[in-house]
Amino acid sequence: MSKAKNIETYKPVDPTVVTIGTFDGVHIGHKKIIKHLIDTGKKEHLKSVILTFFPHPRMVLQKDSGIKLINTIKERRHILDALELDLLIVKKFTKEFSRLTSEDFVKEILVDKLKAKKVIIGYDHRFGRNRNANIDDLKKFGEMYGFEVEEISAQDIDDVAVSSTKIRHALIDGDIAKANSFLGYNFMLSGRVAKGKGLGRQLNFPTANIQIEEDYKLIPKQGAYIVKSVIDKITVYGMMNIGMNPTVNGNKETIEVHFFNFNKDIYNKTIQIDLLKRIRDEEKFESVDALKHQLKKDKKMAFAFIEKHHDQ
Repeated sequence: MSKAKNIETYKPVDPTVVTIGTFDGVHIGHKKIIKHLIDTGKKEHLKSVILTFFPHPRMVLQKDSGIKLINTIKERRHILDALELDLLIVKKFTKEFSRLTSEDFVKEILVDKLKAKKVIIGYDHRFGRNRNANIDDLKKFGEMYGFEVEEISAQDIDDVAVSSTKIRHALIDGDIAKANSFLGYNFMLSGRVAKGKGLGRQLNFPTANIQIEEDYKLIPKQGAYIVKSVIDKITVYGMMNIGMNPTVNGNKETIEVHFFNFNKDIYNKTIQIDLLKRIRDEEKFESVDALKHQLKKDKKMAFAFIEKHHDQ
């Protein structure tokens, strides 16, 4: 179980092996690199550390970047917590930090703060002011400050980039099966349950209205999905709609989940929804009755899927 720490308050104790990156998605490509980091730490008696930045540098340096991430920072921490990593160190990314020279970054962060004895990094990693330093510069700093630099292969770095791109495209296309296969776990949405308009209740399909506060979180293609959640330590399944509710003339995108065989009051709870399968596109039905009929069909399909795949 890793411990997430803010670098400002972190007090270094043991020498470390460090890798640096955003690790958005913490997908199977990332996990290969993280496993190597952890194995190296064990073998060389060093604490394994991931140094990550938040907000994403592009959010700070390009105000209108519109970047959408696979995970929120809380989700990323949660996924990394489940690994055998010793420490996840989060550095707040600011414009001021981006102006740090490459040598100051190495001295202040890697050497003084993290006590790095080994840094595992991609061949294309760039750092320091204007991202003007590369792995060769890092090796020179390593000689100056007493740490070793190990290069992650081009193949592994490309695998990470390709996987991230494929996951984002799959989510935008609504291909949850593909996204989940690259992630190695179920894509999740996390948010607070807020009061909705009560339309689901009128349809006999009461829904939890999920409010996602992080506007940088990538929301998959609109439509109906089969989902699951763990609420008060109990796994519950359901179906979720992402969309505009066109049948009742909705005017903004909502995320609503109808849980099966569940009637607890969960208002204001923050819950995580795992997406298992996409059922269909959102449609505008000619009447509320036609929508109800479709929801019953969706539910039947969901039950058949859950029965077959309930270990997901």
